[in-house]
Amino acid sequence: MVNNIDDLISLSKRRGFIFPGSEIYGGLANSWDYGPLGVELKNNIKREWWKLFVQMRTDVVGLDAALIMNPKVWTASGHLENFTDPLIECKKCHERYRSDIVDATKPCQKCGGKQTFTSPTTFNLMLKTFLGPTEESANVVYFRPETAQSMFVDFKQIVQSSRQRIPFGIAQVGKAFRNEITPGNFIFRTREFEQMEIEYFIQPPKKKSDWEKHFNNWLDEMKQWLKHLGINKKNIHYAEIPDGERAHYSKRTVDIEYKFPFGQKELYGLAYRTDFDLKNHMESSGEDLSYTNPDDPKDKYIPHVIEPTWGVDRSVLAAMCEAYAEEEAPTSEKGETAKRVVMKFPHWLSPVKVAILPLLRKPELIKITKPIVKDLAKYFTVDYDETQSIGRRYRRQDEIGTPYCLTVDFDTIEDKAVTVRDRDTLKQERIPVADIVNYLKNKLKI
Repeated sequence: MVNNIDDLISLSKRRGFIFPGSEIYGGLANSWDYGPLGVELKNNIKREWWKLFVQMRTDVVGLDAALIMNPKVWTASGHLENFTDPLIECKKCHERYRSDIVDATKPCQKCGGKQTFTSPTTFNLMLKTFLGPTEESANVVYFRPETAQSMFVDFKQIVQSSRQRIPFGIAQVGKAFRNEITPGNFIFRTREFEQMEIEYFIQPPKKKSDWEKHFNNWLDEMKQWLKHLGINKKNIHYAEIPDGERAHYSKRTVDIEYKFPFGQKELYGLAYRTDFDLKNHMESSGEDLSYTNPDDPKDKYIPHVIEPTWGVDRSVLAAMCEAYAEEEAPTSEKGETAKRVVMKFPHWLSPVKVAILPLLRKPELIKITKPIVKDLAKYFTVDYDETQSIGRRYRRQDEIGTPYCLTVDFDTIEDKAVTVRDRDTLKQERIPVADIVNYLKNKLKI
């Protein structure tokens, strides 16, 4: 596990996982761009999540809704009134902070001024823009601060078109935007981020245990996901959020926190939203969003909701923190070792599954290697690398977390076999080219 976040930021930039956004113009307030490997890593997380929680379940369906919705949605949901953070400002340098994160009795982090902070005020996190040719109040709209509301607004149409019966869920993966006062800590807190959310609709509970069983089921699902992501349970903490600190819509919230290098912070969340959202949208829109039991037309009610939420970017960050390792590895010199940095991702998560490397940049080896690359690319995400020594190329692949490296050498010309190197054990074995696809499928469990 990485101990210093700067080590991870450096590796991310050097190897093409994550870059500072708009860097040639000086960057922009903690915005980050996912590079070639970062895109693969992020997409692997989203695809795996979708497979596990939508495609492999019969009680969850998907949605991909617009980023900008009718602003009445945010009035009904309570976001325009309640979606706020406490704000303080240094009177000397005018730097702004969240008062629930920064101690106002201590000097300003930017200028060092003492006792210079204003009294806390509320700051709405909604990111506002204008829709249409003129910037008038009638044209004000907001980028969504969460993916949840579209799942409530589209509830009636999804029930009618999918014929789902309660209990069932609606899942969505997508962007959300929050005008954060103090973004920071790499990709942990940004103003533009991605969520993976499920709204799981249940019958109105007659007793506490009725909703708690669904809540606990989803908590177990989230624990299994963390294990699948490669997160050590010793680095996870489950925090019950007390009354007065929960979101305005929640009756119970559990924050799943991870021990990042910069402190223990929220990774995921699980909330019991009751019937707050559907009820408010019914009242505001005048549309009937109640559910009718197909087997009993008299059994009609407003469903309650259990909401498990996963942050995509925070999943990337936690997975990278957990996978990062520095260890001694043998060199080409007998009996000597050197430090290597290796990202020990679970195989399904690795952005590149197989690297194909000719031992030397010789035409006779490249001629054999290229068809192998073309064949393996049908089944796996592959990388071809022919520059520098084989040892340096192995180290590059270690740093990006590639599980297996295939080396084509001069013996390959005669025995039609390649050397396969395992990222974690460093063991090497000789495998016939004709068997390599099945060998890798078995190893990678694809």
